[in-house]
Amino acid sequence: MNQADPAYVTLTLVPGIGRARLDMLLARFGTADAVLGASYQQLLSVSSISPAAATAIGEAKPAVGERVVRQTRDLGGQVLLPTGKDFPVTLREIPDAPTLLFAVGRLDYLSSASVAVVGSRSHSRYGAAVCRMFAGGSSRAGLVVVSGMARGLDRIAHEAALDSGGGGTVGVLGNGLGVVYPAANRALYDRVAAEGCIVTEFPPGERPSAGSFPRRNRLISGLAMVTLVVEAGERSGTLITADCALLQGREVLAVPGPITSPLSLGCNRLIQHGAKPALGLRDVLEEYGISGASPPGVSLPNDLTETERRAIDVLELGAEQVDDIAQRLGTSTGEALAALTSLEIRGLVDQEPGKLFRMAVGRCQL
Repeated sequence: MNQADPAYVTLTLVPGIGRARLDMLLARFGTADAVLGASYQQLLSVSSISPAAATAIGEAKPAVGERVVRQTRDLGGQVLLPTGKDFPVTLREIPDAPTLLFAVGRLDYLSSASVAVVGSRSHSRYGAAVCRMFAGGSSRAGLVVVSGMARGLDRIAHEAALDSGGGGTVGVLGNGLGVVYPAANRALYDRVAAEGCIVTEFPPGERPSAGSFPRRNRLISGLAMVTLVVEAGERSGTLITADCALLQGREVLAVPGPITSPLSLGCNRLIQHGAKPALGLRDVLEEYGISGASPPGVSLPNDLTETERRAIDVLELGAEQVDDIAQRLGTSTGEALAALTSLEIRGLVDQEPGKLFRMAVGRCQL
């Protein structure tokens, strides 16, 4: 099947024709052209094809597919079919798998080791800082960062991945190529299209709707082996992505937050229900068999104490005062300072005035 077969594209755009019905139709008639040329009675003979679906297929014209393929190319994109080499294998395996994709940019990113980094549109300074550290660090470790091109933490995740110069980023849209939503993300859209990859299952020019974002979310989690939820309220739409990941058999990690913060309630609930807490970048990287949090050619000593390793996990997310580190570790200030001093002697940590500690530049920080 040609990757830009207009008949196939037309058939996938018929309302109500999803993965299951499409497979039945192709199994019965062989090709998309044959399906479009079948009679009303022949279509009704296929299991699950209703009179309404048969009528819609009979009215579909290959010219529709030709126009969509042309519009995609005019936008610098490509139509990806499940049989094509550029269609991500991870999306062939998920429930309700997409019947086709429209993509622009680095198509190889769609098949690279990826982590989905998602969070609420409304976020705290803590959420923004944590998102930037996790997304940037994951990218520098060679992972592609997948997110939803929305306001808030999605935008921060994409920008951090791009700024890191590492694994790259994939933006999954809840609308068609050529539509920038929200409009304020125009610069981000252009940058991801140029330096990363933008992908969607909606045809060019299609506006977003209330139902398009939950469908987008299953693709975000479906592209990645791990979904990291950075910050989410109790009813945040971000939790839909976590649910999709669990349904797909993928791992879900959540960043814990203050129990007094409504913006962390969703993440804390995920952890309460069994999600792995993401206390440091190492928690994400170990899911991919990437040991430690050091750049290529640099490894952490094997004889670090548990407190020293946990202190490094804390500092991976940014510089901290010793008292705050002690609180995060659940230890006394003296014990935390002893661990940090040991790390400083080893050249892993730098101390600045006021007992402010950070990862040593060029050493272990991602």
